Amino acid sequence: MQANRRRARRLRKTMTEAEQQLWRYLRGRQIEGFRFRRQVPIHGYIADFLCPQAKLVVEVDGGQHALQSGYDAQRTVVLERHGYRVLRYWNHDVLQRAEDVVADLHRHLTREFTPPQPSPSPAAKGRESSENS
Repeated sequence: MQANRRRARRLRKTMTEAEQQLWRYLRGRQIEGFRFRRQVPIHGYIADFLCPQAKLVVEVDGGQHALQSGYDAQRTVVLERHGYRVLRYWNHDVLQRAEDVVADLHRHLTREFTPPQPSPSPAAKGRESSENS
């Protein structure tokens, strides 16, 4: 566990160009106020990005991921068993079409995670029904 924390800290300092690009869009709650963390140890793995509120893991995959697809698939299974959704984007897509990637993330966050809306107070409910009569 401690080794993963040290590794995550090191990875935060040596992010790939694509990870840096995406982080510019994710940091500071820029997508509908959702908070993202980068290089986060989670269930034995290190996620590139994690939105704890939406239980969403975002991975930015380079060419080496084509060679380790079995590992990535197992990792996704483990994270999904713990209730996380995993979205993967290729480095090339993040670097060449960052706005499209961010729009896709926005769709996933707003479609699949809607914070509960407060119910109207009992007095407001009464006013609504009398106004409609």
